[in-house]
Amino acid sequence: MNSLQDKAIGTLMAAAVGDAIGGATEGRSAEEIRERYDGPVEGIVDYFMTDWRTAKPMSPYFKGDGHVTDDTLMTNLLVQVYDKRRRHLTPFDLADDLVPLMMNQLTWIPELEREAVPILRVFLAEKWLVTRLHYGHVDPREAGVGNVVNCGAAMYMAPVGIANAGDPAGAYAEAADVAGAHQSSYGREAAAVFAAAVAAALTPGIDLDGVFDAVLGLARDGTRDAIEAVLAAADGVDDGDWLGAIPVLRQAITPFDSVGELYREPAQDSRRPSRLRAIEELPVALGFLAVTGGDVRGSILGATNYGRDSDSIATMGGAIAGALGGEAAVPADWAEAVATNSRLDLHAGGLTMAAVAREIQAADAAAFARRAKAFAALTATATEPAGTSPAEVTSA
Repeated sequence: MNSLQDKAIGTLMAAAVGDAIGGATEGRSAEEIRERYDGPVEGIVDYFMTDWRTAKPMSPYFKGDGHVTDDTLMTNLLVQVYDKRRRHLTPFDLADDLVPLMMNQLTWIPELEREAVPILRVFLAEKWLVTRLHYGHVDPREAGVGNVVNCGAAMYMAPVGIANAGDPAGAYAEAADVAGAHQSSYGREAAAVFAAAVAAALTPGIDLDGVFDAVLGLARDGTRDAIEAVLAAADGVDDGDWLGAIPVLRQAITPFDSVGELYREPAQDSRRPSRLRAIEELPVALGFLAVTGGDVRGSILGATNYGRDSDSIATMGGAIAGALGGEAAVPADWAEAVATNSRLDLHAGGLTMAAVAREIQAADAAAFARRAKAFAALTATATEPAGTSPAEVTSA
């Protein structure tokens, strides 16, 4: 298996595993998690609530037991869009391809334990795609305006990073464009930065510091400030101590997080556009990566025990760590259990995206060659012999 395939598989496999493990503790505080599981979670655990079918606010989702959530469902739908188009995507592809898949494609939903269309599982911020693009016929380039600002677009942007493997700036630009159909403000920015982080991590020979440098070179406004603050805080945590990092990272992200301390009771001014705010999930995921040295297991466990939007934090951290280390970096026992319990082929998406990325790179190279030829002609210095007419110079 070549490096591109291996890293692409590692990216999406680790993202799915993180999603499944982190999903069990989503919406809970670190204290509630330790109380429920008699200590920190150290792998795949069963549901947080025994009455998950009727308990609020999570019902009717069976979160736990290796079940992926909407993060992975949306990621896999985006892979399908890439597989169909086999080129860089635009917001119009979300309207033309992603939304119909959300509305019409029967999919096994592990948390529902049955087949359903994905729109029945996704959160309100993702249902927005259907409302605005299918029913509202809003221009896809700006359909994200007005949505609650959250991590909804960022959580499934890993395929954009793979499509632009080795080109963080290209991934940033494509994800910012695509995510405009779904999100605005710092939610859209996070989608772009996450895709850039994956693209950077796929670069052969790069280390974690190189990924952070790429991210900080592209991120803007509150997102950049939040990442800087969290990475600075992570630097003061003992290497590998993901458990000790939890309160440190939470304190660092708090000034930028609009949701507030009670995650399931968001503050009145939460999730509104701002140039000063950031989503919590991406900076914290990067923080756990920094503490664990880019370890898939440690990053996922840190996110899972952090709580709050733990599945998305673990998805993002897992994806970046998996991109760095490839499939071998993903604990095989976790991957096998998630694949079985969620009825997923955790290799398929990576293989598809590796093939699509090759085609995109070939098309990009051909397009750049055409531009280089045209630019060379534009900038060539013509030697005009004495007595030559302007018409003769032009024809030459």
